[in-house]
Amino acid sequence: MSEEVKRVYAFGKDAQGNNVTEGNTDMKAVLGGKGANLAEMANIGLPVPPGFTITCQTCMEYANADNTWPEGALDTIHEYREDLEKRMGKKIGDAEDPLLVSVRSGAPMSMPGMMDTVLNLGLNDQSINGLIKQTENPRFAWDSYRRFIQMFSNVVMGLDGDLFENAITAMKNARGVASDTDLTAEDLTELVVEFKKIFTENVSAEEYPSLVVDGTVQFPQDPMIQLKLAIEAVFGSWNNPRAVLYRKKNKIADDLGTAVNVQSMVFGNKGNTSATGVAFTRNPANGAKEFYGDYLVNAQGEDVVAGIRNTSPIAELKNVEGLEEAGSQLEEIFVTLENHFRDMCDIEFTIEQGKLWMLQTRVGKRTAAAALHIAIEMEKEGLITKEEAVGRVEPDQLDQLLHPQFDKNATYDVVARGLNASPGAAVGEAVFSAADAVAAAEAGRKCVLVRWETTPDDLAGMIAAEGILTSHGGKTSHAAVIARGMGAPCVCGVEALKIDAEKKEAAITGTDLVVCEGDMISIDGTTGIVVLGAVDLVMPELTGDLDTILEWADEFRTLGVRANADNPEDAELSRSFGAQGIGLCRTEHMFLGDRKQIIQTFILNEDELVREKAVNDLFEAQSGDFYGMFKAMDGLPVIVRLLDPPLHEFLESPRALDVEIARMEATGADAAAIAEKRELMEKIDSFAEQNPMLGMRGCRLGIVYPILPEMQVRAIATAAARLKKEGLDPKPEIMIPLVSVKAELAKLRGVAEKVIAEVAAEEGVELEIPIGTMIELPRAAVTADEIATQADFFSFGTNDLTQTTFGFSRDDVEAEFVPQYLSQRLLPYNPFATVDAGVAKLVKMGVELGHEGNPDIMCGVCGEHGGDPDSIHTFNAIGLDYVSCSPYRVPVARLAAAQAAIASK
Repeated sequence: MSEEVKRVYAFGKDAQGNNVTEGNTDMKAVLGGKGANLAEMANIGLPVPPGFTITCQTCMEYANADNTWPEGALDTIHEYREDLEKRMGKKIGDAEDPLLVSVRSGAPMSMPGMMDTVLNLGLNDQSINGLIKQTENPRFAWDSYRRFIQMFSNVVMGLDGDLFENAITAMKNARGVASDTDLTAEDLTELVVEFKKIFTENVSAEEYPSLVVDGTVQFPQDPMIQLKLAIEAVFGSWNNPRAVLYRKKNKIADDLGTAVNVQSMVFGNKGNTSATGVAFTRNPANGAKEFYGDYLVNAQGEDVVAGIRNTSPIAELKNVEGLEEAGSQLEEIFVTLENHFRDMCDIEFTIEQGKLWMLQTRVGKRTAAAALHIAIEMEKEGLITKEEAVGRVEPDQLDQLLHPQFDKNATYDVVARGLNASPGAAVGEAVFSAADAVAAAEAGRKCVLVRWETTPDDLAGMIAAEGILTSHGGKTSHAAVIARGMGAPCVCGVEALKIDAEKKEAAITGTDLVVCEGDMISIDGTTGIVVLGAVDLVMPELTGDLDTILEWADEFRTLGVRANADNPEDAELSRSFGAQGIGLCRTEHMFLGDRKQIIQTFILNEDELVREKAVNDLFEAQSGDFYGMFKAMDGLPVIVRLLDPPLHEFLESPRALDVEIARMEATGADAAAIAEKRELMEKIDSFAEQNPMLGMRGCRLGIVYPILPEMQVRAIATAAARLKKEGLDPKPEIMIPLVSVKAELAKLRGVAEKVIAEVAAEEGVELEIPIGTMIELPRAAVTADEIATQADFFSFGTNDLTQTTFGFSRDDVEAEFVPQYLSQRLLPYNPFATVDAGVAKLVKMGVELGHEGNPDIMCGVCGEHGGDPDSIHTFNAIGLDYVSCSPYRVPVARLAAAQAAIASK
């Protein structure tokens, strides 16, 4: 089986019981996660049904050649298929004793539920007789054939699954039975005929000429055609919309491809000594050391995760008659796997007539609370080091722990209960489809997605919704797994909910209550309850496991973490989250509400006395603000950015004013009042700029109106002096924004130093207030050595640096063409979310040149990127002193900074 490029790898045992596996767990990039872990389980002696894996690279070769097979690949697959038949002593499609296989996807990165699976492949009108003969169970055989046609039609041919579900429902109604399992072998034989008819009526002969027999499309009887089409469908599923969306959300590269695992089938639906299940070695919701999961007796794997039948908890398995031995063996394997992989594992297994088979293992998805708990417990157990424990928690997952919970003091009536599938609480309007969830979110309305059970096609709606509520499915259902990964609250399996998706309503059994589209509902994914109406939510406190991990993180990180905060409340919150200061206080945010009127008076008035009074009013307000900020951050640095935005942002909208004047004229208002409004309109128009973001703002504003920076510096210095007299230790720093030439900074630095000296003399205290600048223009970055001679610190404003480097106006492009650029792969990611490599080069240049101009200069980042884990790794490598981010991102940044430091070792 040798060839230049190895495209296929065997796993499992041969006919003599020898392990002939060709791969291992380190080959995820080649074999995908599933294939690599199947190989590893076979290598450590666990019972794995034999099979072979087609590589991820073959998938990409196939996709990049416009869905054409690379030369020789199909021949190799047939060699490995013949080898598998030899190992199993059975042939695919054989009429006496057929080998049946499953065809499953397996990408290098775990993408649960995103790609496709086909089971029972190899069944046809001949081999069904062999299956009946071997099992002496016609009902089982016809049920397997029925499932295969249904799955093949849906996954491989893209037919609507409801075509088949409706036929099953019609059959159940005709026979007067409640469950699929109540249908007889004869009923299922009839269903197979019906399913083949549905196939013929709905598959295009033009698209699939290989399926045309005697002029009509027929369900394929040749197992080789079945296998080829199934593998092609799995390859194709790498680029289905839900997989593309999942990769984009989880920053997974598009060029990895998926492997295909062809594995001999084992059956969990051969009667009451057979079962199938999905389990975790620890509780993935809270991290408790217990075996956790679901199983079903007499079922196939898809039944467990699809939420079609209600499952039993895994802990009961070893007490079920006929399954005791397999249940005990499974618990031993849990321990073996956890010790081998040194992590919590997620497992799929099947018991066939009492014999246990392992179908998959991978490092299990878990909630943030569980990730913390498991990491700390495993460090205590000596399985992993402290560094590994810090590395085990995804920084973005911490957002879950900062998610809201129901207020303990709120009173509410619980109308239904389900499984607490993903923690956190959500409040929003009930919506009954993914499309409605997306529409509500785009309109700015919070919603909860209510479904019988979610499918991978619902992903966009799941992302858009505040939380997810399903009436079916267990804790390992699609809704539960995806919600946990996203950190979205989720309540599953609320059987009392009778959902009518067509009518967009859900009745609650046992009551006369009906939830209609648009009704407010609240769910608590931590306890599994559903409430009609909106419950007050509160933010959780950082305690316990999170504190422990963050303390460990602080031992390893070399990058400081500060917060962007504009008021004392946010400053206190930041401090409680472990911020080491304020990296950005945007003073323009202090000019809202009543104060907007004061600044408007300043802008629109030519009279110096009126202007002076406005400035004095602003001084009073600002010095009070700064007093509160510096007090909240006593002993820690607070960087205050002087007024930055264009003045027009503080003025009325000219469009609204235009409408008002037109209305006054139409209703015959007083002429003098109209003239006054017109004059105001003209003044506002005089401040209009073609591109305000590149106009009179930042240091330019301070140079044209020196009274403004003087007032702000005086307010900062006065607040600091007051606190010093009270025995506190305020540490303000002044940041001059949008500097592009050294002379601008020198001029405004002179103004600031003069005012600070005056206040220090008046108040009789010593004031040391560092003065620095925000580097947010490419010219400032490339002349940083000159600018640094006038600066005590640099703070890189990466939001504006991104805008000015790309020539993008963020407000215009983020919705307009960035999504298109991302979908067409013109950009690898949104540069406003994760720092762009080109912008990072400018930051690096700014840091290096800055140190040439001033060896003692402090350098930080205060753009949104300061809270993005990927960007933090970049900034750590550049050698910045700190990052600054929004208060709720501070814990995320502390953890990401530690992981960056550990990785750089």
